[in-house]
Amino acid sequence: MRAQDVLPYIKNGDMQKQTTLLLLLLAIAVSNATAQSQRWTLQECIEYARQNNLTIKQSQIQIRTAELNKKENQFSRLPNLNASARGGYQFGRTIDPTTNTFNNQRIGFNSYSIDAGVTLYNGGLINKSVEQNDLDARAARLQTDATANDIALNIANAYLSILLAQEQLDNARANLRLSEEQLEQTDKLIRAGSLPENDRLDILSQIALNEQAIIDAQNQVTLNTLNLKQLMQLDPKEELQIIRPEFLEMPDGVDPTSLRLDEVFSVAIQTQPQIRAAELRMQSARVGKDIAKAGFLPSLSLFANLNSNYSSAFSRPTDEFGLTAPQPVVINGDQATIQTFSPVDFEQIEYTNQIDQNFGQVVGVNLSIPIYSRHRNRVNVERSELNILNAEIDSRQQQQQLKTNVQRAIADTKAAFKSMNAAERSVEAAEVAFENAQKRFDLGAINTLELTTARNTLDQARIDLIRSKYQYIFNLKTVDFYLGKALELETE
Repeated sequence: MRAQDVLPYIKNGDMQKQTTLLLLLLAIAVSNATAQSQRWTLQECIEYARQNNLTIKQSQIQIRTAELNKKENQFSRLPNLNASARGGYQFGRTIDPTTNTFNNQRIGFNSYSIDAGVTLYNGGLINKSVEQNDLDARAARLQTDATANDIALNIANAYLSILLAQEQLDNARANLRLSEEQLEQTDKLIRAGSLPENDRLDILSQIALNEQAIIDAQNQVTLNTLNLKQLMQLDPKEELQIIRPEFLEMPDGVDPTSLRLDEVFSVAIQTQPQIRAAELRMQSARVGKDIAKAGFLPSLSLFANLNSNYSSAFSRPTDEFGLTAPQPVVINGDQATIQTFSPVDFEQIEYTNQIDQNFGQVVGVNLSIPIYSRHRNRVNVERSELNILNAEIDSRQQQQQLKTNVQRAIADTKAAFKSMNAAERSVEAAEVAFENAQKRFDLGAINTLELTTARNTLDQARIDLIRSKYQYIFNLKTVDFYLGKALELETE
């Protein structure tokens, strides 16, 4: 809705409606101002991608996983404490849990236990595991930074590609206006009899080509914008307008021919996070070998236990005693009988009393000495040595890849610089040739075909210059990136 659509209702409505519509008008104005001001700089595009890119989010999850592994091993230094309770019924020939005697009656039982333990020594396994987890977490953070850097380079390339397409679009529109002006001039010369009417067809053909070039440039702007949205993880339905500088400043005081591989590489190897991440993973692999060796060492732990139980069969004699029936016995070879006093009756002990009377405590140490583990420890050590070799190879590969990238960036920058200089000379020559052709055409010395040919040569030279200029800027920014500089776009 536009403001001019609301104004008639404000003039003719009552006070309440006027107030409501005034607020609506204010909201529309604020919304329009916000929409117009929402233009993205290169730095804003990069920052948005860092916060929303799915690959970076996965890397952040890996960081969190490594940190949790570190916490888990740190907490393993603390004692453990567990409580348990059991209850049920026993049938048939079972053992009374309170007397450890066999019994054929049904017995109800209940038991409680609290166990505690702490590791005193385990070959340094815990300390080494914490150290390895710390190295892994640091490596994951640096790898996330490396991923963000790669995305930043891709976004810078896409951003400059949009600017390039927009300049090509402006150039195509300017060419169309010039062709239309030439058509007017041609019509005048035809009416004056200086040119044949067929020359008008050449200009019309050129206008059609200019219109096609505008459509192609518009499509390129759209496709490059879509590519930038995808890199940023921005909804394709969202409008994305980048800040287009009035003038893209070429870096001053920069001589690409003076760039040296050893100088740039020596800085890059200190600043690029993937190099440091590979070194940390190599250190982590070496610590992994110490962890594997811990399997050959003994472990010592302290343990304690509190327990008690209850049994429905646990009873005690009453205070009444009586003589038992005579029992025959042999004493010194003579036959005799004896009688003994025994409890007349038994009473069951109360639940709380049983828990109190059966309360037991245990404390001790446990020493475990590995003697034979089916060669598992030896295999773990050999596997850790392979992990070290793999990490060392990965570190060298990262350095070689970085050196290749730096070498390629320097070569591309030098080539783009030369190409841009050549394109500038081509544009200057084409402009002089076109100006001369225009003057000759105005005098009727050449036909429209020759003028159109000169125009097309100039247009192509300008397109090549625009493309080489942006390619040079991007390549130079890539070299600056390897020199540890931020990806920024200097504008006036």
